[in-house]
Amino acid sequence: MRSKRPRAATAASSAELLFAYGTLMRGFCRHRLLTGRAEFLSRGQVPARIIDLGSYPGAVRDPAATVHGEVYRVASPTLWAVLDSAEGPQYHRREVTVRSEDGRELAAFIYWYIGPLDRGVPIPGGDYRAHAPATSIYHQSL
Repeated sequence: MRSKRPRAATAASSAELLFAYGTLMRGFCRHRLLTGRAEFLSRGQVPARIIDLGSYPGAVRDPAATVHGEVYRVASPTLWAVLDSAEGPQYHRREVTVRSEDGRELAAFIYWYIGPLDRGVPIPGGDYRAHAPATSIYHQSL
């Protein structure tokens, strides 16, 4: 029988981490859901592409593209139910590997968009924060 080794203090399981790439990020309208319930850890990126769906973005798997976002440590497991409800049925929470800004790979949850793609407009550069609609009506100053 193998002995169980304790995880390093800096390691985090995906059940604790969230990769936010849109309106859950700091300065946007849905960030209030994370305030006091999740701790910002780092900026990061995942292999995916991001599309503008009007008042919010969606990330879809694409190994040839990159989406930029933020990594949070979720303080309470009950927050996941709140986020699942807020994201709605067109988003599925799944594990993804995030490359943090310091180069580490982290396992985190992301909300993948699974709805119709016909109305989505690609966001060049994969950065919702730099996207014109995000920097105007959907963005709140930090």
